[in-house]
Amino acid sequence: MAGRGRAPKDPEKRVRRNADPIPTAELTTDGELRGLELPADVLGEGEEWHPQTLRWWNTWRSSPQAQTFLQTDWDFLLDTALMHHTMWAKGRWEFAAELRLRAAKFGATPEDRARLRMKVTDPDKPASDSPATKTTHYGHLKVAK
Repeated sequence: MAGRGRAPKDPEKRVRRNADPIPTAELTTDGELRGLELPADVLGEGEEWHPQTLRWWNTWRSSPQAQTFLQTDWDFLLDTALMHHTMWAKGRWEFAAELRLRAAKFGATPEDRARLRMKVTDPDKPASDSPATKTTHYGHLKVAK
């Protein structure tokens, strides 16, 4: 299956540090629930959302990415939740590949977020050390004479 290629390298680890033509969006975790609860009327009569789907949906609702979601994003995510529910409730594992592709559009994994130029920061965590310098990249090398 064809992919999208490698994820972009961390800018702080690049040897050449040219300005990135597309700026990275910095998102901060705030723990706020956004969007709506999963609607009960979209499943069949008497059917309830699978517990894994409820957990998955609430993870998206509290994710930093949810700060940027428009109504169309929530609608697309609801369609994806229906696939997620079907996969878990009925064992329809053939939906897993489509779910992975759909979740990637929202930045589900660190690789997806790098591709989308998203950086998630946690205000409770201290900032990391200063960016890598050339001496850390090449500190082990000696000058040949």
